[in-house]
Amino acid sequence: MTNTIIWTVVILTALGLVLSLVLYWIARKFKVEEDPRIDDIEKTLPGANCGGCGFAGCRAFADAAVKAGNLDANYCPVGGAEVMKKVAVILGCEVKEAAPMVAVVRCNGTCDARPRINTYEGERSCKVKAALYGGDTGCLFGCLGCGDCVAACQFGALSMNPATGLPSVDESKCTACGKCVAACPKCIIELRSKGPRGMREYVSCTNKDKGPVARKSCSSACIGCGICEKTCQHGAITVADNVAYIDFTKCKLCRECEAVCPTGAIHGVNFPKELDKEAVKKRIADRKAKAAATVQPEAKKEAENV
Repeated sequence: MTNTIIWTVVILTALGLVLSLVLYWIARKFKVEEDPRIDDIEKTLPGANCGGCGFAGCRAFADAAVKAGNLDANYCPVGGAEVMKKVAVILGCEVKEAAPMVAVVRCNGTCDARPRINTYEGERSCKVKAALYGGDTGCLFGCLGCGDCVAACQFGALSMNPATGLPSVDESKCTACGKCVAACPKCIIELRSKGPRGMREYVSCTNKDKGPVARKSCSSACIGCGICEKTCQHGAITVADNVAYIDFTKCKLCRECEAVCPTGAIHGVNFPKELDKEAVKKRIADRKAKAAATVQPEAKKEAENV
């Protein structure tokens, strides 16, 4: 009995040693060499692993950046320009300056603006709620108010405003990672440029119903009237599917569209002075009158030449 135990221990020990040597040889033979810059870049990144860069995590981003050899298609929204400059130094390349972005809630349907027509008593989740029906109000495009975006934000930049029933964004905490954008089943959250000194204009509505229907469900909805599009001198506004949209790359922040919007669906943020709508409307009228006065003599001259 004793000999059996001894031989069992010896055989198992010998087998363990042999297998260890085999595994060691296999590990050395098939070892995958990694570029040491991947570790350096990963240490430089903020380590949020939020996926805002489009990759599964910071390690995946570092690997992609090293393989690409440049940062033309790679950017870390959490780290921002300062972190990207450090990454560029490691890669020995230049990084393009990217405008700071921030999450914007494109819904103007406060509790007062959108009358409730339903009562929801199920799971407190926008995703579940959207799968069951259109929402508590007549607007099928607005915020559902359950706070999926708040839960998705790992930086504490979003919170539900009890007065409006809508999510509020804390610009100082928002990293533009895009988690809230992905979490919203109604697609009302958008990443937009912060703008100079934080100033920006945007249409706070995504309602694609025709004007009368949209206005009935929400008094602050965009009705697709096109007045803003006709007023804008810079071609920054387009109206499609009965709702206006402002291209922030073209917007000059003149605030004329905000002044003429009949429902207040266009919002201006962080401007130093309160908008004087009457003064802006007078400026628009004066410009049109001047343009008309210039056109008339030219038309008269053409008529005389004929």
